[in-house]
Amino acid sequence: MLSGIKQKAIVGKDGKIELSATEIPEGTVVEVIVLVESPTQEDETTYLMKSEANKKHLLQAVENVEKGNLIYVDLDEYEKSRI
Repeated sequence: MLSGIKQKAIVGKDGKIELSATEIPEGTVVEVIVLVESPTQEDETTYLMKSEANKKHLLQAVENVEKGNLIYVDLDEYEKSRI
């Protein structure tokens, strides 16, 4: 049976990573997987706003929603009309 322990650690000098797992008996064989957090991780909106064309399109879409300028499509009706 596998069990897991999740904890954060900071990479130290010479790439050394120390984990504290007092609940695991000495001599137990373990497998370690390291997941690295990206310090410059952006959300999708920030990424899309970098392009001037995308930014203009997104801001126009927000304005349309705020004004109630929306187009509703009933997909069931649309599918029936294609037959």
